[in-house]
Amino acid sequence: MVTNYQQYKVLQVAEGALGTLFLGASGMPLEKLEATLNAEAAQGWQLVFQVIEKRRFWLFWSRETVIITLGR
Repeated sequence: MVTNYQQYKVLQVAEGALGTLFLGASGMPLEKLEATLNAEAAQGWQLVFQVIEKRRFWLFWSRETVIITLGR
């Protein structure tokens, strides 16, 4: 199903910084991701695309970020 959206919004949700620093890795904050998507869906936004990006964090660490594209 192809849908033409009039507006797009891009959000990012990153894993926690403290877990990355102290443990070397941290889990994706699923509750924050779910709350963000539910809040945006209540305003009429629909998930169009998502990608997980691994970014450098400070000097030696890296952490994952979910890039979410919404449309309405």
